[in-house]
Amino acid sequence: MFGKGEMIMCGGHGVCCVVDITGNPIDRMDTKKKYYMLEPVFEKASTVYTPVDNDKVVMRKIMTKDEAEVLIGQIPEIETVWIQEEKSREQTYKEAIRTYDSRSLVQIIKTLYQRKSSRISEGKKVLSSDEQYLHKAEELLYSEMSVALSIPKDKVGSHIISTIAKQKESK
Repeated sequence: MFGKGEMIMCGGHGVCCVVDITGNPIDRMDTKKKYYMLEPVFEKASTVYTPVDNDKVVMRKIMTKDEAEVLIGQIPEIETVWIQEEKSREQTYKEAIRTYDSRSLVQIIKTLYQRKSSRISEGKKVLSSDEQYLHKAEELLYSEMSVALSIPKDKVGSHIISTIAKQKESK
């Protein structure tokens, strides 16, 4: 169970702050079931209610600053996921996004950048589905890292690139 003030990843909403743990927001007579009152960090105008015991929605604590820095350090070694068959590839992307697993999101991002580069060098268009999955994976990963590292979300990509470049220089 998460506590008030904790930052979590919540399925479909990304990074959220647990504002309160309350009773049923719709049926005030139902005092048995507890709900998280969540405020999405990057969607300030909304409030989300989800049951505390909800096993259908992925909810987990966001990574710590140390975990984010370790993940960035591991990015060069994280393998891409090259799947030729389109439906299987799309299913893999969907699963990574659905689970909010940071390492899987890195795999998807690396794969899609590689795929994009390959298609462009072959004179082909980048598939709109690839662009959509890339955007969603980056949005999820960068949102979480933004909060963990205390930097603006739009600076996360350049932070990752410069950190990896510094690592290469020091080797």
